[in-house]
Amino acid sequence: MEMPAPNSLVLSAKPQIVARLRKVLPPDAVIEDAAETRAYECDALTAYRCPPLAVVLPRTTDEVSAVLRICHEEGVPVVPRGSGTSLAGGALPTADCVILGVARMTAVLETDYDNRFIRVQSGRTNLSVTGAVESDGFFYAPDPSSQLACAIAGNIAMNSGGAHCLKYGVTTNNLLGVTLVQMDGTVLEIGGAHMDAGGLDLLGVICGSEGQLGVVTEATLRILPKPEGARPVLVGFDSNEVAGECVSDIIKAGVLPVAIEFMDRPCIEATEAFAKAGYPDCEALLIIEVEGSAAEIDEQLALIKTIALRHNPVEFREAADEDQAKRIWLGRKSAFGAMGQINDYMCLDGTIPVSSLPYVLRRIAEMSKEIGLDVANVFHAGDGNMHPLILFDANKPGDLERCEALGADILRLCVEVGGCLTGEHGVGIEKRDLMGVQFAPDDLEAQLWVKDVFDPRWLLNPAKVFPLAVTASRRAA
Repeated sequence: MEMPAPNSLVLSAKPQIVARLRKVLPPDAVIEDAAETRAYECDALTAYRCPPLAVVLPRTTDEVSAVLRICHEEGVPVVPRGSGTSLAGGALPTADCVILGVARMTAVLETDYDNRFIRVQSGRTNLSVTGAVESDGFFYAPDPSSQLACAIAGNIAMNSGGAHCLKYGVTTNNLLGVTLVQMDGTVLEIGGAHMDAGGLDLLGVICGSEGQLGVVTEATLRILPKPEGARPVLVGFDSNEVAGECVSDIIKAGVLPVAIEFMDRPCIEATEAFAKAGYPDCEALLIIEVEGSAAEIDEQLALIKTIALRHNPVEFREAADEDQAKRIWLGRKSAFGAMGQINDYMCLDGTIPVSSLPYVLRRIAEMSKEIGLDVANVFHAGDGNMHPLILFDANKPGDLERCEALGADILRLCVEVGGCLTGEHGVGIEKRDLMGVQFAPDDLEAQLWVKDVFDPRWLLNPAKVFPLAVTASRRAA
């Protein structure tokens, strides 16, 4: 993966830059030792690595502002980092950059149950937001698979979703306001504790902007009362295409489950070996969860069962109690870790119309055979958010390049059927050279103008989202 050449002037000025940073941060908040900075050389897209110039770990908005002001004055690129769980290379450093990590910014600043919001520092992990309110009967809806580790900052940057996004939406549907620090140190308050704050919808611009426009230090999030009850079912099928058809029929019937998750045979077998969830021997399975009162759950599941039976499932298993419900979800929640036990893999993130699921699954299987790399599928089927896992051997010459080529073809397929390049992982470095597949030149230019307004010197999160040639020309201007 090509990265921009480091700025030699910035590299030579490292002692001066680090000295200035140490003046505004506590002693333990600046990391410059080469061995220690290697811990930040990549994110969850581990195929690409580059140690940064230095790492800073502030604890407050004021400290973030001071860091950015110094870097702006020195012309030093800054890469914001939450927990480093990005699967698209969104937090990959350049050799001349400062990593600005928010992992120490974890405080709960305000909780308001009457108005159903919580305000937190952006380094707080996704799951711990629910942890802060669940004893009072509330929860935070977005639930990425990495929710135990991923930070709210990264969720906002990539507009993350999760298994339950079908009903509750992704981060943008649950984000009310942010405190944003611009590259020059200016602090902005955008949105607030209520939906539809006055003025331009800058919150919609910030969410999903991948750290290109500013560093989010605080977030006001919508919290919801826990549902009265929830119950999952597991449905096994003898082909991927039939499972995809079942998903499409459920959505067409007007049923709105809280989640519809898909796993194919390679993923089922890996998770069984890893987690022993007791999944059936089948080519594909769906996990479908509904919630509400007991009567509502029974009514929804009866309709889902009627639809599923039309497709001759290998098995239809309804959770009878909480323990069975946890076992149904166990394999799905363990899927990415289980696949990592087998092989190196690259996890894609294209999104397609639900009606195209059967066709796209068939084409992915065909493309996999043509290039000679296995693909496992596990994804949020209810909203068409695909997560094909391309298996490869990082130690085998040429395998990574073949993996990248197959990944690009799969993403082009997603756009071809009316979908898009990303649902929740972001563009990062993984898909930046494919932006022209989805966006016309004028569309890209409009996005570049927004970047120009927020970060005129193009110092924030360099080499991400936009093709390198575009980034280079913008920075030179």
